[in-house]
Formats: sequence, structure tokens, C-alpha cells
Amino acid sequence: MRKTYLSVIAALAAGLLCTQAQPPVVAKPQAQAIALKGGTVHVGNGQVIENGVVVFDKGRITAVGNAQTATGNAQMVDVTGKHVYPGLIAPNTKLGLEEISAVKATLDYNETGQLNPNIRSLVSYNTDSDHIYITRDNGVLLAQTVPQGGVVSGTSSVVQLDAWNWEDAAYRKDEGVWLNWPNLFTQSGFFNPGPAKKNERRGEILDELDRTFKDARGYAQTKNPSPVNLKLEAMRGLFDGSKTLFVRADYAKEIVEAVNFAKSHGVKRYVVAGAADAYMILDFLKENNVPVLLNSLHRLPARAEEDVDMPYKLPSLLHKAGILVGITYEEPPYNYRNIPFIAGQAAGHGLTKEEALQLVTLNNARILGIETRTGTLETGKDANIVVSSGDLLDMRTNDVTHAFIQGRQLVLDDKQKRLYKRFSEKYGK
Repeated sequence: MRKTYLSVIAALAAGLLCTQAQPPVVAKPQAQAIALKGGTVHVGNGQVIENGVVVFDKGRITAVGNAQTATGNAQMVDVTGKHVYPGLIAPNTKLGLEEISAVKATLDYNETGQLNPNIRSLVSYNTDSDHIYITRDNGVLLAQTVPQGGVVSGTSSVVQLDAWNWEDAAYRKDEGVWLNWPNLFTQSGFFNPGPAKKNERRGEILDELDRTFKDARGYAQTKNPSPVNLKLEAMRGLFDGSKTLFVRADYAKEIVEAVNFAKSHGVKRYVVAGAADAYMILDFLKENNVPVLLNSLHRLPARAEEDVDMPYKLPSLLHKAGILVGITYEEPPYNYRNIPFIAGQAAGHGLTKEEALQLVTLNNARILGIETRTGTLETGKDANIVVSSGDLLDMRTNDVTHAFIQGRQLVLDDKQKRLYKRFSEKYGK
């Protein structure tokens, strides 16, 4: 009986594997210099070069300019009539940490306990996730994998989206610690939440946070602690600037509290993520030099009295106030592919197209501390490049034809394309 049972399971597994298409093979290292010539080059810092040239070799950009730019012996790729962009960057994601939200075995972004700064999202990153391929096919080449849950969720890392394993994927390891600032109010129920109530446990949580950060700061001043405290060790970088404290907060009062808390404990770098009320405290954010990472703009206003288009124009309000602002899509992983279109939405509400592009390239790179390596098409930076036959930020014309990560040309294939091809052939007959 046991043998029969195992045989049935094996047969079912084999059948399932046969029906699943294999993900694209990881690209090989760049073998020779490549020159993308004739396209409209969007540098990512506001500059646009018509009939431009981008040359890269050994994974680095070696020249960017007009049609007269010397290309040497580079392999020529004609992109006339197309647009060349820096690879887009997606912060604050669960990419590679969640596959099917309804299947618990495919979720690896949450840890038991409330204070887990030592939890590393990087080691859980699944390089074979189907969401990766549909995301990069729309121009997103880098992502920040972020733990969720608890009060201090853990430590995030930046990954590039073409790798065999998490070690190869790592672009910047353990760059940020994530803190969920205690909410002022709580609501029970999911589909039909009840009225908001005062968070009775808030004072208790804030006291625990205060003790934890005091302990971490004292620990950071000890050169060779013995024994090593893994939780406090993970927070060491917050006090010398090598790590960033990302704080999830939406209400204006919560944002002010969180920033003042970070400053009082000597945290060098901090970013507010979410920040739905950021427009209410522009002067405070500017004075304290607080970068803001907005969540999806595709949502309803937070309050009935807000302008109906407030989510769409938030980036413009922050940008014009001189605040460093980036955007992301804090939703299930299958939505990260829509990040360029969120930037396009911002372009229709107060920003130019090039300013909107910066929201998902240079600005996100600055927020993640990788601006010296990527975020713009400039000499010396990594060749993270996207070529689209149309406007990358417009869902009607976005059509990525070439993509390169550190000079390696990606195979632009994904499950959705394969399904489209399969059923087009079936019903086309």
C-alpha cells in the first residue's frame, strides 16, 4: 500500500513538473564591448540625448553621448527609433520571498517574534520565482527584498534580477533595517474592519523600542563584544551610517515621532516608507533631510476631505519641496511589474517625464545607497540598461526589446509570454 501511495505521488509530481515551463537561463558574462546606437537616451538625471550612443564593456558603461561618440571595436546594436533607459529599481518588495499568497509554504518574508533585526531577507530570496521574469520584462532590473511583520522586521538587501542563487544575486547586502512604527489606531476585521480604536499597546511597544535602540547604540560602541549579540550586531550599522533605518509610517504624527526617535538615538540614515500624509509636513521633512519612499500611487485618497488625485500628485508635491522621493509598489509580487506605470502616473500630475523617471531610477538608487553604481546611464556605472520600442512609463507603448544587467543580455521570456504564445497558436488555427 505504501509503495502504491509513493508511486502515485511520484507520478503526480512528474506530471506537474512536465507541465511547468522552465525559467530562462541566466545570462552569460559580457564577452565583448557593445554599443547601443541611434536611440533616444534617457540618462536618468533629467538629460535626454536624441540619436544617442551608449557603449559598455565588461559590465560597465564606457561612453554615453551623441551619434559622433567613438565606439571603437564595440559590437553595434541598432536601436534607432527606440528609447534607452537605466534599469528601473524596485524598493520595499517581497520579490523572491512570496510566490503564491494563498499557499503558506511559498511565503518566506515573516518571522516569529516582534524584534528581529538579525533576520536576513537575502538568504530566503528565491531566484527561480516566476514573478522575477515578468517584473524585469517591464524594465525593472534591481529590487530590494524586504522582510515583513513584527515591530523590527529584519534586514533588507538589494538584488539584481538575473542569478542562479542568492549569493550571485546580491547587489548590496544587508543595507537596511526595517521598523514598523506603532500605529496610533487599530482596526479589527479584514473584509469589514470595525471602527478605529486607540492602540492600547502603543506605549508598551515604544518603551521596548527605546530600550532596544539604547542597547544597540551602547553595543555599537563596543569594538569586540563577547559574546556576540546577533540582534544588536545587526543594528550596529545604523549608528555609523553603513545601514539605513527604513520606518513604515503613514500618519503625519507617526512620521514626526519616528524621525525624532531615530535622531534621538543617533541613527545616521533614515527613510520613511509609506508616508501617505507626507504632504502635511513638507517643512519638517525638508528641515530634517528625510527621504521618502512612497507606496503605490494607484489607490484611493486616505481621507474623504483629500483631493481625489492626492495619491497621484504626492511625488510632485514632495519633489517641488526639495525632498528626495522614490516610489514603489507595496503589493503582491505580481504587481511589481507595474512600477514604471506608477511613475508614468506621476508624470501626469505635476512632474515632467524625466522627473518621473528619476523616481524609479536615480532617486531610488540614492535612497538605497547604490547611486554610485547605478540609477543613471553614466560612464563608470554598471551597465544596467533597458531598451524599449516605446515610452517605458506608458503601459500602452512599453515594450522592452533589450535588457542588460551588468552588461549581460537577458533572455526576455516569462510564463505569461509562453502562455500567450501557446494559446495564440491554439485559437489562431
